[in-house]
Amino acid sequence: MNIKLKRIYDDPADDDGARFLIDRLWPRGVSKEDAQLDGWFKEVTPTSDLRKWFGHDPDKWDEFKAAYREELSKKGETLDELIENMNGNKNVTLLYGAKDRDHTHAIVLKNVLEERIKNS
Repeated sequence: MNIKLKRIYDDPADDDGARFLIDRLWPRGVSKEDAQLDGWFKEVTPTSDLRKWFGHDPDKWDEFKAAYREELSKKGETLDELIENMNGNKNVTLLYGAKDRDHTHAIVLKNVLEERIKNS
């Protein structure tokens, strides 16, 4: 399975495969029809406190990754549910709204999911 990351504001593509939104809030200006989602997993997002503290500040990136991984370690059932929904798809695209493509929770979540799949 190939897991890709993409901003929800980018146009859907034929090679996206199954598309899952991984943000807590619905993105502004995107209709549910235009999003072409196969699921919305807001439970795997960082807590509001962690998200607000991070504020997409690149200087806090390393601390954020560690803290978010710790949060994800307590969300095994939800991660398993997402993986179950991903199974059977050659391509999976995790969608997020953040402008900064290099400092987003989606990167951490993708890595955790890949590790979990590899170790199962």
